[in-house]
Amino acid sequence: MANFASRTAQLRCFRQYLCSRALNQCSSTRLSPPLRFCDHFSSQSIIPLRPGIQTLMMHHRYLCGTTAKPDSGEGQNSGQSSDTGKAVRGGPVSWLSFFLLFCTGAGLVFYYDKEKKRHIEGRLLRKINAASTAVQEGQSAGKAAIGGPFNLINDEGKNVTEKDFFGKWTLIYFGFTHCPDICPDELVKLAEAVDKIKAKIGVDIVPVFISVDPERDTVEQVHEYVKEFHPNLIGLTGTPDEVRKAARAYRVYYMKTEEESSDYLVDHSIMMYLMDPKMEFVKNFGKNNDVDSLTNGIIEAMKKYKH
Repeated sequence: MANFASRTAQLRCFRQYLCSRALNQCSSTRLSPPLRFCDHFSSQSIIPLRPGIQTLMMHHRYLCGTTAKPDSGEGQNSGQSSDTGKAVRGGPVSWLSFFLLFCTGAGLVFYYDKEKKRHIEGRLLRKINAASTAVQEGQSAGKAAIGGPFNLINDEGKNVTEKDFFGKWTLIYFGFTHCPDICPDELVKLAEAVDKIKAKIGVDIVPVFISVDPERDTVEQVHEYVKEFHPNLIGLTGTPDEVRKAARAYRVYYMKTEEESSDYLVDHSIMMYLMDPKMEFVKNFGKNNDVDSLTNGIIEAMKKYKH
C-alpha cells in the first residue's frame, strides 16, 4: 500500500507539473524559471520509479539542458531575413545603376569628341589667320602669285583643267565633304553670295569646290555633297598628287589630323579665291566675311577689274 500511495503521489505531482508548465508558456514570453520535475523528485530517489515515469524524467532533463528560446530563434530568423533584404537592396548592380553608368559614359564620349573638334578648329583658325595676314601683306606689294594650272576630275567624272573656266568669273573654295561645321557654313555663304551678285549686277559667277581629302572624297561623294548647296556648284577631286599641286598653286594649307580611325579631320585654309575670266587671282575672302560683305566685296573687285 505504501508503494502504491507513493506512486499515486508521484503521478499527481507530475500532472501538476505539466499543468503549471502549460500555464507558464501561455502567460508570457519572458517567464520565471519553471518548476523542474527532475529537481522535485531528486530528493525522493529512495522510492523506485516506474519505467514510464523514468522515461518522462529523462526527456525533461534533455529539454531543460538544451535551451532553445522561441524569442531568440525568431530574432535570428528576422535578422537573417533583414540581412538578406539588405543584401538584395544593396547589391552591386541594378538596372538603375547600369542605366546611370551608361548615360555617364555616353556623356563623357560626347564631351570628349566635342572638345577635340573645338581644339582642332581653334588650332586651324590660328594657322589660317596667320596665313591670311601673310597673303594680305603680300598683296600690298603687288599682285599675289596665287593660282595656276591644275588637272582634276569634276563631280560628273570628267577631267577638267583651269582652261575650262576661261571666260567666266570663278569663286573657288577648298574643303572636304566630311568637314563638320566650317565647310558647310562657308559653302552656304558662297552660294548665297553668288545668287545675290546675279540679282544685283546680272553676272554669273561659277562656284567651285576643290576637295583636299582625295582618299575619301570620291566623284560620287563630291557630287552628292555639292548639290546640297547650289545647283551650279562644281565639285573637283583627283589623285593625292594632283590635289597637292592645285593646293600648292593656290597657297592652300591642308593636313590630316591625328588619324585614330577612318573618321579623321583635315586642317585646311578657310579662304575663297575670286578669279577673273583669265583664271588670274583678283582677291581672297576669309571666314570673317558674312554674306553681305562677301557680296559687296566681290562686286567692288569686279568693278575695279581691268581687262
